[in-house]
Amino acid sequence: MTPRLILINRDYTRLWFGQAVSSVGDAVFSTTLVLWVATVLAKGEAWAPMAVSGVLMASSVAVLVIGPLAGVFVDRWDKLATLLRTEVVRGALVVVLTVVSFLPTDALPSGAWLALVYTTVLLLHAAGQFFSPARFAILADLVTGEADRARAAGIGQATGETAWIIGPPIAAPLLFTAGIQWALLFNALSYAVSYVAIRSIDVRPSAGAAEAKDSAPKPARKQKTSLRREFADGVRFFARSRFLVALLLLAVIGQFGLGALSTLNVFFTTDNLHADAHLYGYIGMAMGVGGIAGALSGGRVVQWLGARRSTWVSLLVSGVLLVAYSRQTGFLGGIALLFVFTVPLTVLNTAMAPLLLAAAPAEFRGRVMAVFYPVTKLASMLAAVLSGWLAGSVLRDVAGSVGGVRFGPIDTIFAASGVIVVLAGVFAWLALPGTEEAEVAAGKAAKGTVGKETEEMPAESPEKEVAGAVAEEAVAEKAAAAAVTVDRAAGTGSRHATPPAGAYGHRPPPDHERGSPE
Repeated sequence: MTPRLILINRDYTRLWFGQAVSSVGDAVFSTTLVLWVATVLAKGEAWAPMAVSGVLMASSVAVLVIGPLAGVFVDRWDKLATLLRTEVVRGALVVVLTVVSFLPTDALPSGAWLALVYTTVLLLHAAGQFFSPARFAILADLVTGEADRARAAGIGQATGETAWIIGPPIAAPLLFTAGIQWALLFNALSYAVSYVAIRSIDVRPSAGAAEAKDSAPKPARKQKTSLRREFADGVRFFARSRFLVALLLLAVIGQFGLGALSTLNVFFTTDNLHADAHLYGYIGMAMGVGGIAGALSGGRVVQWLGARRSTWVSLLVSGVLLVAYSRQTGFLGGIALLFVFTVPLTVLNTAMAPLLLAAAPAEFRGRVMAVFYPVTKLASMLAAVLSGWLAGSVLRDVAGSVGGVRFGPIDTIFAASGVIVVLAGVFAWLALPGTEEAEVAAGKAAKGTVGKETEEMPAESPEKEVAGAVAEEAVAEKAAAAAVTVDRAAGTGSRHATPPAGAYGHRPPPDHERGSPE
């Protein structure tokens, strides 16, 4: 009988334990930096809000600039070694900031402190862009089958949500009683725990994949491709996969539909729900609890309905509930509906995991994530900016009633966002295949990508003949992998990882490379 402390399997449990500790560390770290910048470095200054926003911008720049290229290197490197080295780098960065923080605050100008904070956050998230796709790839050898992959996604999201309920209350007392140094040291130690947990994992490639690789013909000579060529191959593969393009469109549409909530909900709470600003924290708590409930039930829902059906049903339900939330006028009713709204929203993240994983062959996993995550991150940023601009300018003076129902600027934006999410659900219903079809399509897209590379190489040059031999070997390997994938889909299920949470998430952790993708 499997012990109750084992989640899915022993190696996944070890990886999860490292995630759980490090996610709390991330929550403490991020909350501490925001509080320290706002209440110490920029206390009483008119530029304080801008200084705080700089912390968030530093993380976004790392995602958008480093993320697209990181996947190429992850596909080249050993995945377990990449995870371990990334944790060492991130731990060292936090240790350096911790040591400097022992200096008195007036020892350096405010600008120097802010530059140090921004640089540390930027480098931490830059390193995280290597961690996230490597973890995505390595979970492919730890978790098997659609139901278990959905469970892993749900567990990861529940862990991340729990961390953001536990972490911030720890951060404030640590900062104001013990000092920023101990809050930073807490995060540094969490990287050490994550390192130990990852190092204890026994990662072995599946027998089918190893057999397919051994049976593939060997070239006379290997040729190392350029970074630009490999990145272009990844983008070409993504573009050739109608399934991946459909998933990306869903994520982008969903971000534009839901981005308004994170930007304008504080104003909706005070203006529409008629609540004091100090009660806004309960809004976040309701969403956190709803996220945990959705994450823990997501695996069972996917097992009942399947990943494809769970995706479009969750979108439809979330959109309808968001429209209903926009019509609330009481605080208690708003909190209750927001809790219910977050449950299917989190189930959606869980349901999309097996679909995304099925569409990403092993040799392209890093590059698939390097395209998917930065694009959705950019969509989230644009959605936040657009909703704020609409509420503050174009729709600022919107007021009226239709059939006795009153409308204002913010509730109108929320209602429109809900309609957009519903439309995304209709699109998912019409456009998404199941996981087995996605796996077969992924194999065809991979072969088509390599085939195109082979066609582009003339046969007259001896060097290009060698390159052609390498391409032919890749075709054989990918064809064998595709066959193995189809066999697994019909039998024991293919081994895949879970994607980054927050594709539709209302509040993804700042460093969810260590939280979800789970």
